[in-house]
Amino acid sequence: MMKKSGILRRHHGSDTLEEGSFVDLGAMQFEDEAAGLAGAKGTVRLAEILRFDDLHQVSKFAYQGDVVLLDYTSIANDQIAVKRMSIDLKNVAKDTGGDVAGIAKNLLCITPAGFRIDRQKIRPSF
Repeated sequence: MMKKSGILRRHHGSDTLEEGSFVDLGAMQFEDEAAGLAGAKGTVRLAEILRFDDLHQVSKFAYQGDVVLLDYTSIANDQIAVKRMSIDLKNVAKDTGGDVAGIAKNLLCITPAGFRIDRQKIRPSF
């Protein structure tokens, strides 16, 4: 048996956790989680595109003023879908006064007005 402390005890009740059991962190809910988002000036969202049609849902967040990190790994092999997606995202950035840029192999970032994406990587100096 493993001793639970702090956050695990608060969400799972007892003081012990059976050896070999797992806690699903994705299913955990926190009382102050919704209140924290409500008072924020903006939110960073992580979205996954499984097909081109999912882009409409993601665009809504960008129009609301959120920063959206977009994982398009599922459609990365479909060059036509990727081209259409990049055109649509450039139009969203133009409409909102924001910016869009690729930040990793299959990861894009869309920002609202007032934010610009620096295309230079910060590298450690030795």
